[in-house]
Amino acid sequence: MKPFAYARAGDADQAVAEALAPQARFIAGGTNLLDLMKLQIETPAKLVDITRLPLGGITPRDEGGVSIGALVPNSDLAADPRIIADYEVLSRALLAGASGQLRNKATTGGNLLQRTRCYYFYDTATPCNKREPGSGCSAIGGVNRILAVLGTSEKCIATHPSDMAVAMRALDATIVTQKPDGDRRRIAIGDFYRLPGDTPQIETVLEPGELITAVELPPKVEGARHLYRKVRDRASYAFALVSVAGVVRMDGDVVASASLAFGGLAPMPWRNPAVEAAIVGKPATDANFAAAADALLADAKGQGSNDFKIPLARRTLIASLRELTGK
Repeated sequence: MKPFAYARAGDADQAVAEALAPQARFIAGGTNLLDLMKLQIETPAKLVDITRLPLGGITPRDEGGVSIGALVPNSDLAADPRIIADYEVLSRALLAGASGQLRNKATTGGNLLQRTRCYYFYDTATPCNKREPGSGCSAIGGVNRILAVLGTSEKCIATHPSDMAVAMRALDATIVTQKPDGDRRRIAIGDFYRLPGDTPQIETVLEPGELITAVELPPKVEGARHLYRKVRDRASYAFALVSVAGVVRMDGDVVASASLAFGGLAPMPWRNPAVEAAIVGKPATDANFAAAADALLADAKGQGSNDFKIPLARRTLIASLRELTGK
């Protein structure tokens, strides 16, 4: 590691003020950041420790739903009775991620911000636009089996690695932040992440020094079925090749409502309204499920080694919809 300064914040105001220093980063669980620092992929000049901030609770909101503090460990969030009862897809997604030891340490806010596991991003001997803007994308034409088929650009085809964020996208989560000037923002998770475009190194809409303080979930969908299906190379401690987070409510044989988000396919937790439109208000049939898969994959583009993800995503979505609808 390279030398860095360290500051322990006593409250959110101090944390965001400290984080305005050049090349400053927040640190909580550190399960991703410390690895990146050891490899000198990230070389912050200053770490701002936020572990003493009172951001560890899961509380009901007056308008319904819950507020999840940014420092709630993944293991605690997955085991919370309210999450299990009302947001089962989130609990399932969390338990499908990483290992028990990492879930004990990783935080809600940090999970949202974890960075891609693209091989070339981690290999500092190779060009990577996300790591070194303008250097090129070695994954295009290279080893890209785990990488994206949706939402990519000529600059980057990396995938977002979080399971939790996929479930949060299906649940229409809102991310609450505090900025250095004291202003607070509420950002819909669909607006939080950025596609790579020409600037793949900019992954979210967060401004310098802006701190995630909580994630809010809306009231539960009464009578809905929840599912998180993750296809991966081994049964545990592996990132998704394809994942589906689903919340579906039925009215007899008709799909009354549906929220579907996807992991392993794109640079962000992916959601396409056309997928849901293909099934909502219609009978739960394989023909309609196939139409949803067509909508999901209409713009999919393989890069050679990851071409298999396109038919895999189709089969995974159809199987997930069969389970969610009881068909």
